Amino acid sequence: MTLKSIFDAKEIRAEFEAAGINPSFIPIIWKHAIISNNNDNFEWNHIPSLPSAAYPILYSKFKPLTSSLHSLLHSSDQVTSKLLIKLQNGALIEAVIMRYDTRLGKYNGKPRPGGPRSTLCVSSQVGCKMGCKFCATGTMGFKNNLSSGEIVEQLVHASRISSIRNIVFMGMGEPLNNYASLVEAIRVMTGPPFQLSPKRITVSTVGIIPAINKLHNDVPGLNLAVSLHAPVQDIRCQIMPAARAFPLEKLMDALQDYQKNSQQNIMIEYIMLDGVNDEEQHAHQLGKLLDTFQVVVNLIPFNPIGSASQFRTSNEHRVSRFQKILRGTYSIRTTVRKQMGQDISGACGQLVVNQPDKRSIEKSSLLTDIEDLHL
Repeated sequence: MTLKSIFDAKEIRAEFEAAGINPSFIPIIWKHAIISNNNDNFEWNHIPSLPSAAYPILYSKFKPLTSSLHSLLHSSDQVTSKLLIKLQNGALIEAVIMRYDTRLGKYNGKPRPGGPRSTLCVSSQVGCKMGCKFCATGTMGFKNNLSSGEIVEQLVHASRISSIRNIVFMGMGEPLNNYASLVEAIRVMTGPPFQLSPKRITVSTVGIIPAINKLHNDVPGLNLAVSLHAPVQDIRCQIMPAARAFPLEKLMDALQDYQKNSQQNIMIEYIMLDGVNDEEQHAHQLGKLLDTFQVVVNLIPFNPIGSASQFRTSNEHRVSRFQKILRGTYSIRTTVRKQMGQDISGACGQLVVNQPDKRSIEKSSLLTDIEDLHL
């Protein structure tokens, strides 16, 4: 019998309720499972004061962790760490820790408060069925969805390496195509013992309209990021085949409703592809498309995914000009994402399971904050 992850909240809750055990013991069990992450000798009976009926359930049906840290790679500047995690079924997924310093730069013209902190980029699926042509994960095809426990376990593994404050669902897979596990994982992360604020969690999607329509009601308060990547439908379909199922006009209507209900800014992710979507006319089209929205546009330099890639990275002048048009003509807050983790294939769009040689850590420096955009 395959044992389930103790962090599969729906499963452990159902087992406890069927046995008449108060579910309030579950966060206590999670806390001990987190602490025991590096202890091979941990046993469920090491947890004191549980109802006697709980122990047989734990031993027969659950494991503290169903996944293991297969390998850990650090970028040469020590700002990015990539975790290769082996699941119970033998599949491999990747998660990425990105370190920032919120004191660098300014916000509203004033020095930023805070200090060093880490953001964890988590995966929601093994592979991805969206097939975006600029994304390495899409080359894997779709393998399977992760359980909510397998999603949460990425946070457990990462927390032993760095103190995690922010979570971004921007790793392998389309989060909203694994909706039930996504919602359950977020509820676990925002409850005890993790206690992450929903404001520190960002879910990125290519635009799965039915899921967007119910996301705010199911997990209010989190940040929504939309992988738009083009201002018109035909270009979107060229680089994002899944866009054919979700026409741009209908997507924007869904985002309008989401913003009305949530009263929150939306992050618009826009990858800069040389000669494809990075010209001045595209900036003006994007500005007009977003005219009635409260958004933050995050321009993302394209990260190569091998010598066979059909795309090139936009040069700095084009990226800067694109940003100036959105800011100056349309008064849209626009940032340029820093490139992090390219040397370990941990940058945006580069997550595909492989096992490169270990890299050395040469120096340490913290980048200015880019994920914590106060949406």
